[in-house]
Amino acid sequence: MNKTPASDVEIPTGKGAGDENFPVGSFLLPRKLRPHVAIFYNLARATDDIADNGELTPEDKLSRLDRFEKALTCNVMGYPDLQKSYAVAQSSEDTGVPVRHSVDLIHAFKQDAVKLRYNDWDDLMGYCALSASPVGRFLLDLHGEDPAGYPSSDALCNALQVLNHLQDLRNDYRTLDRIYLPGDWMAEQGVTVGDLDADATSPGLRAVIDRCLDGCDRLLEDARRLPVQLENRRLRMEASVIVRLAARLTVLLREGDPVAGRVELTKVDFLDCGVRGIVAGLLRI
Repeated sequence: MNKTPASDVEIPTGKGAGDENFPVGSFLLPRKLRPHVAIFYNLARATDDIADNGELTPEDKLSRLDRFEKALTCNVMGYPDLQKSYAVAQSSEDTGVPVRHSVDLIHAFKQDAVKLRYNDWDDLMGYCALSASPVGRFLLDLHGEDPAGYPSSDALCNALQVLNHLQDLRNDYRTLDRIYLPGDWMAEQGVTVGDLDADATSPGLRAVIDRCLDGCDRLLEDARRLPVQLENRRLRMEASVIVRLAARLTVLLREGDPVAGRVELTKVDFLDCGVRGIVAGLLRI
């Protein structure tokens, strides 16, 4: 096997699971599985940080991400800086969950390194299929769930990804020149990049945001089927909570202005959705 120098591969931002919008490996999941969730998340965080680093060139990002991907499939061995990939590979051996999910995430981050605009909703959903869907599929596989739950899981994860993009609209544009909005919808409303650099949402941009939220509502219709499909009680509760959090964030984004300031869930939202979701998951309703 060829060895590639891998010193200083990571460019950590300092973000962790506590900085995410939705629960990552929460107490609701089975205790014995949480270490595997943490291993999966740690690699996702490290590779996402590379893609989101504004100081690295696209070529440098691709090179670093490629090393992590090769380490996942054991094509590059013996480098401490790639330990997060080796850990996922070992977790895969221990659990039987394929590394494909982590590979797909890395492919999404490689796309982030070179693709800054999206032509239409389908183009954006294609990105979400790599950047979001694998997370839900990993969790279903880890809990031994039926792959028949993939479509509903994909819908939930893709909705979460779009909601996160809408939260970070202005920051993504200002810091990375990325726009995760359908370009054809922007053109129809006469929206330009200048609208993303303003102090408040323009009427045209508001229309595009609302159309994206309409798409999220459709995704969440499918996602609501997920909890009752799950056999694992703890995963069912987790999914039920997250579906409610996503629905609540959709409402907040309709009411708020994500250009003027980041629209976020409150502690009350987390508590309310948490209690209702746990009860619904327990009762399988």
